[in-house]
Amino acid sequence: MIETCRTVSTTPERVFAVLADGWSYASWVVGAAHIRDVDAGWPAVGTRVHHRVGLWPLHINDQTVVRAVETGKTLELDAQMWPLGAAMIRIWLEPVSATSTRIHMAETLTSGIGRLLPDAVQSLLLRPRNAEALRRLDDIAVHRESR
Repeated sequence: MIETCRTVSTTPERVFAVLADGWSYASWVVGAAHIRDVDAGWPAVGTRVHHRVGLWPLHINDQTVVRAVETGKTLELDAQMWPLGAAMIRIWLEPVSATSTRIHMAETLTSGIGRLLPDAVQSLLLRPRNAEALRRLDDIAVHRESR
């Protein structure tokens, strides 16, 4: 798995609140263009975010499914990433202090053409994308109002 980390100036609860808001998915996931629907109960195991990926006008309807969740700590997802296939993504939150959190994001391509890429090539594709996703997640978690 390709792992990327970022330390943010907020609590794990605030970061997880963003992860638990399926409607915010396209705001922090690089490549997700539009949220079409979010299953009731997100992020319970088996629930889905229905999204579009790609640049207009070449949008593809896809979905991301929750594989595992530990509220406030971890979220594991199966994400469709057409045309590369699918990926397994694991996000876990590590408290660093009372006011900071280290976010870990690990991803591996699990099907489709992307699975055939060597790890070094997967890393070249995924690490910058996931670093940007964590920057966006940081911005949202730190600056959005508490709900």
